[in-house]
Amino acid sequence: MNDERAQLSAPGGRQTGDMATTDLGENRAKRTRKRAWRRLRAMLRAANLVLRRIVGRFSQSMPRGLYARSLIIIIAPMVLLQSVIAFVFMERHWQTVTQRLSTAVTRDIAAVIDIIETYPQDAEYTEVIRMARDRLALNVAILPPDPLPAPAPKPFFSILDRILSEEITRQIGRPFWIDTVGNSNLVEIRIQMEGKVLRVIARRSQAYASNTHIFLLWMVGTSLVLLFIAILFLRNQIRPIQKLAEAAESFGKGRPLPEDFRPRGAIEVRRAGLAFIQMRERIEKQIEQRTTMLSGVSHDLRTILTRFKLQLALSRDKELSEALEKDVSDMQSMLEGYLSFARGDAREETGELDLNEMLDQIRADGRLAGKKVKTSLIGRSDIVVRPGAFSRLVTNLTSNAFRYADRVEIVARNAKGWLTLTVDDDGPGIPKERREDVFRPFYRLDEARNLNETGTGLGLSIARDIARSHGGDVQLDDSPMGGLRAELRLPV
Repeated sequence: MNDERAQLSAPGGRQTGDMATTDLGENRAKRTRKRAWRRLRAMLRAANLVLRRIVGRFSQSMPRGLYARSLIIIIAPMVLLQSVIAFVFMERHWQTVTQRLSTAVTRDIAAVIDIIETYPQDAEYTEVIRMARDRLALNVAILPPDPLPAPAPKPFFSILDRILSEEITRQIGRPFWIDTVGNSNLVEIRIQMEGKVLRVIARRSQAYASNTHIFLLWMVGTSLVLLFIAILFLRNQIRPIQKLAEAAESFGKGRPLPEDFRPRGAIEVRRAGLAFIQMRERIEKQIEQRTTMLSGVSHDLRTILTRFKLQLALSRDKELSEALEKDVSDMQSMLEGYLSFARGDAREETGELDLNEMLDQIRADGRLAGKKVKTSLIGRSDIVVRPGAFSRLVTNLTSNAFRYADRVEIVARNAKGWLTLTVDDDGPGIPKERREDVFRPFYRLDEARNLNETGTGLGLSIARDIARSHGGDVQLDDSPMGGLRAELRLPV
C-alpha cells in the first residue's frame, strides 16, 4: 500500500513541480517585458526631450518678422528645388556625358598604344604622332623610360579625374599619370610602356562636358530674377500689415493715426484696416459722449450747489449754515475731481515733453511743501506723449508722496523704447492686499493714511487711467526707503 501511494504521489509531485517551474518562468518573462517597456518608455521620453530642445533652439534661431519668414517660405522651396535639379543633372546628364567623352579619349589612346606595339615604326614615331594629331586631335609624344611623376593633388570636386582614371585602368591597364589642374584647357596623360613613356595631351573639352556651367548660370540667374520679383511683390503685401500694426500701436499709446494710413493691400488686410478704423471711431465717440454727458451733469450739479450756497448765505442759523456749507464744499470738490477723472480720456494732441523740466518743477513743488526731494534721469530727456495728461499723471503720483512722506526720490529711465519712472517715499505705505483697491475711483484709505479734507480718492485712478491711455500702466510696490513705491512704465 505504501508503495502504491508513493507511485501515485510521485507523478503528482512531479506535476506540481513542473507547474511551479512554469509559473516562475512566466513571472520572469513578465518582469523582463515590464523592464523592456520601461526602458522603451524612458528612451522615448529622452528622444522626445531631445527633439523638443532641437525644435526649440531652431525656433529661437528663426526670424520673428513676417517679412523675413515670408522670404524663407519663398526661398527655401526654391533652393531645395534647384538643389534637386542640380543634383539630378550632375548625377545623370553631366556625369553621363563626361563618362562617354572620357571613354572615347581613352579608346583613342588605347588605339595609339596598339599601333605602336603592333606595327614597326621609325625611331621618331612620326606617322603615329601625325595620325594622332590629324585624325584624333591628340598631341602624342614618346618620352624616355623615366619614372612617372608623383601623383598630383586632386581638386576637391573633380569628376574628370575620377572617370578618366577609371577608364584608363579598365581599357589600358598600365601604370599612368594624369594632370587636369596644370592647364585648365588641357589634360596631360602619361602611360608607362615597355622601354618608353607615352605622353598624350588632349583638349579638356574632349574628355569633359565643359559647357555645363551655362545651365547652372541660367538656373541661378533666373532664380535670382524670380526672387527679386517675389521680394518686390512681398514687400508691397507686407507694408500694409506693418502700417496697420503701427496705427494700432499709436492708438494704444494715445497718439493720432499716421497721416498716410489707409486700408490697402490684400482684401483681408483691407478688411482688418477698416475694422480697426471703425473700432477706433466707436471708442472715440463713446469717450466723447461720456465726457459730454458728464460735463452736462456737472454743470447741472454746479447750478444746484450754487443755489445751496446762496440759500445758506441767506440763512439765519449760522451754525447750521457753516456745517451745510462744509458739506456743499466737499460735494463740489468731489464733483470737480470726478469731472477731472472723466476728462482723463479726452483727446489731447501729442507732443514732446522735456523730462528734465518736469523733474525741476517737481523738485520746486517739493521744496514748497517742505519735503526732501531727490530726482535723477537716465537716458534721453525728450519723450512724445500728451504733455498735459502726462504731467498730471506724474503730479498725482508725486503729490501723494509729498502728502504722506518726508523724503521722496524720483528716478526716470528712458531706454529701449520704454520709460520707467519710480516714485519712492518713506511714508506709511499701503498694505499689499489693498494696493489694487486704491486705483478704484473714490476709494480712500482711512487706516493706512490720514483722511485729507481735499482728497477725493481719484488721484491714483486718474494716474492709471492716463498711463493706460498711453499704452502703459502704474503699479505699487514696497519702497527701499520703507514706504511706498509707485512705478510708471509706458512705451515712448
